[in-house]
Amino acid sequence: AAPTTPAEPSAEIPNPLRVGTEGVYAPFSMKNGDDFTGFDIEVMDAVGQRLGVEVEYVATPWDSMFAALGAGRFDVVANQVTSNPEREQLYDLSDPYVETGGVLVVAEDNPEDIQSLEDLAGKRSAQNITSSWAEVAKEYDAEIVGVDGMTEAMASLKEGRVDAIVNDELAVRNYIATSPDPGVKVVAQTEERSQSVFAAKKGSGYMPAINEALAEMEEDGTTQQIYDMYFSAEAQAPTWWDLVKTNAWPIAWKGISVTIPLTALSFTIGLVLALVTAVGRMSHAAVPRAIARAYISVIRGTPLLVQLYLIFFALPQIGVDLEPFPAAVVALSLNVGGYAAEVIRSAVESIPKGQWEAAQTIGMGPRTALRRIILPQAARTAVPPLSNTLISLIKDTSLTSIILVVEMVRQAQFAAAPTFQFMAMYGLAAVYFWIICMVVSFAQDRAEERFSRYVAH
Repeated sequence: AAPTTPAEPSAEIPNPLRVGTEGVYAPFSMKNGDDFTGFDIEVMDAVGQRLGVEVEYVATPWDSMFAALGAGRFDVVANQVTSNPEREQLYDLSDPYVETGGVLVVAEDNPEDIQSLEDLAGKRSAQNITSSWAEVAKEYDAEIVGVDGMTEAMASLKEGRVDAIVNDELAVRNYIATSPDPGVKVVAQTEERSQSVFAAKKGSGYMPAINEALAEMEEDGTTQQIYDMYFSAEAQAPTWWDLVKTNAWPIAWKGISVTIPLTALSFTIGLVLALVTAVGRMSHAAVPRAIARAYISVIRGTPLLVQLYLIFFALPQIGVDLEPFPAAVVALSLNVGGYAAEVIRSAVESIPKGQWEAAQTIGMGPRTALRRIILPQAARTAVPPLSNTLISLIKDTSLTSIILVVEMVRQAQFAAAPTFQFMAMYGLAAVYFWIICMVVSFAQDRAEERFSRYVAH
């Protein structure tokens, strides 16, 4: 059993200890409301108690996990990290806290042509390309089809887009036990054994203390108790309607508290950037025109996902360290500015030159004419494309989960992960996105009516 009183904080371990984990990998790492749970979480909590430190979890997609660790977004990874020689060279790894094997999974209606790992040769296997199980499938000459996680892999398998999956036995057994209609079966086991460890940056100095805590837990039976809690009984999966009722408000709240503010801030700042950039593009001076062209070219020529990665994971390496939400605002604002600048420029240039000349004849300078005569008329032309930019921005906020922002889609993933019923949760998130976009479309119609008064006839 766990000790009744926590130990004194270890000098080598930061307090609080920040731990990166997915929160969507049942039964190892799951998120229930604001709390994390799962086998890896319980083990890490017990380690933290023995070390006398508070443990804070940072929800992180697996594909961003080690990039975030390298950028110092957290101190340790607890997410079924498999020990292998490559990772031993790059990271500090703890002693194993659980060992399991892999299994070969096929659809229930598999036509008996895949019964062993040797049968994988030339077959399509759905794998997370950065996982150790993908390497196992490659060893048997499988054609690897990259997926984000096991849930997507299972969906691809049942729909016939792939032929098989190789994955952790405990995770697969949990999926079969908790999914209402698993539609898959295990046909073989791997000879390879997977040892799960905690990972930290090389030279962190955390692992001696963590290993000591793990050894204590193994000796007093704590680790076995946690294992039995998650793997000795089959859980009953709730119905999709139960999931919807339970998670309708938490997902909606993420829309209200994260998605809408993130959109509003980014669009407002982006419009200011767009206006300045558009003026620069129309300038007769070479320098501002060149700067504006370069900015637009970079933003339009690179994916938003890459821009998010650069701002959140790369900038800390040169001393610029932004929290997830501000980093998302910066990336989205820059993206909006690059696209909206051309919209504003084209709208302004569509106004007849006679309007400029008329403003000058009554004594208006260029700035006054732009503000009072040209922009109000250009707004009528710019509203439809700018509204499209805003609607795209609303949906693009879902990409910010990659830099640890918990918005509606990420909250839906957390809600569905324990039961693998992603259809209901993603459907609910889609409905909320649709409602927000419908409100924007209604506001667009009103804005067009309002600005139509400024159009010269």
